[in-house]
Amino acid sequence: MSKIYSVFTGTGSYVPPKQVKNEFFKTYEFFDSTGEKITTPNEAIVEKFEEITTISERRYAEDNQVTSDLALIAAQRAIDASGIDKEELDYIIFAHNFGETLADNMRMDVVPSLASRLKHKLGIKNPFSVAYDILFGCPGWVQAVIQADFYIRSGEAKKILVVGADILSRVADPHDRDSMIYADGAGAAIMEGRESDTPIGIMGHNSRSDALEYVHMLQMGYSYNQQLAEKKDYYLKMNGRRLYQYALENVPKTIKLGLDKLDLHISEISKVLLHQANGKMDDAILQRLFRLYDIKEVTETIMPMTISWLGNSSVATVPTLLDIITRREMEHHDLESGDNIIMASVGAGMNINSIIYKIP
Repeated sequence: MSKIYSVFTGTGSYVPPKQVKNEFFKTYEFFDSTGEKITTPNEAIVEKFEEITTISERRYAEDNQVTSDLALIAAQRAIDASGIDKEELDYIIFAHNFGETLADNMRMDVVPSLASRLKHKLGIKNPFSVAYDILFGCPGWVQAVIQADFYIRSGEAKKILVVGADILSRVADPHDRDSMIYADGAGAAIMEGRESDTPIGIMGHNSRSDALEYVHMLQMGYSYNQQLAEKKDYYLKMNGRRLYQYALENVPKTIKLGLDKLDLHISEISKVLLHQANGKMDDAILQRLFRLYDIKEVTETIMPMTISWLGNSSVATVPTLLDIITRREMEHHDLESGDNIIMASVGAGMNINSIIYKIP
């Protein structure tokens, strides 16, 4: 008996052209969380940072760009790739974390919603193309895809645009070493319902929120530089060590739970598209996932990575990765019909989610 499944019919992304290499931070003044200036030479700080995260460069938006501008480029590319009429979109779901981030003003701007601004910039006239935002930390785009899947499988919608974009460079404390991890970008996908006698597209998903104990692993706070802190501007802060341990303990189990629901084994997975948060952490998560199946050797090329040159662009990392691979722009990483892939993310909340997807 045939069923309706949610499939990606077009993807798009926008990687800002402004490259910021690690050398850029060698002139910065870094402080610790107590406000004490760090006396370690910046060259050593930067070298240690790259060793821990694998990040050697990242991309920043131009000063005249705002978050919805980045999203517009990614969304238009996804629409073009799908070949749909944009007026046929039933929903536009926009995942972000900081609203319309400006170069000269840190105040959060979320009215109107970024989804509404994007709909306006796309020139969509259809009033029944419903536009709204979702804030779910770095897993926001994956969660938006999960919501879209429910709409499609219920018959509520046929075509949905799901976008993830953030400009983290403007909420990063320039005096906090952790801020070197952050980047800017946007990714998007068109999702459509497709009738099939066999499972295709999104086969299953699951999510969790560990707010009771881990709610403050990522939060907003004043600059570590006390002079800058007097301005009372809020910057993104994270408890990197505890976050790392939380992710290692919980992400592999969450992914396995999703596979178990479908009676799938990790050996049946072709690719794991994991949120590009920290290169070493992602490697450790994958190794722990394989160990849950008593497998010591991780399958070569199963996990494509972009973090070394794109950094952590939050909600944009997974859709950007999906787009790059779909367009065959990453060596040794192709997607073929029948492949099972995992898309998973972890971030502020703390939230974790994962999707199992079969390439049509």
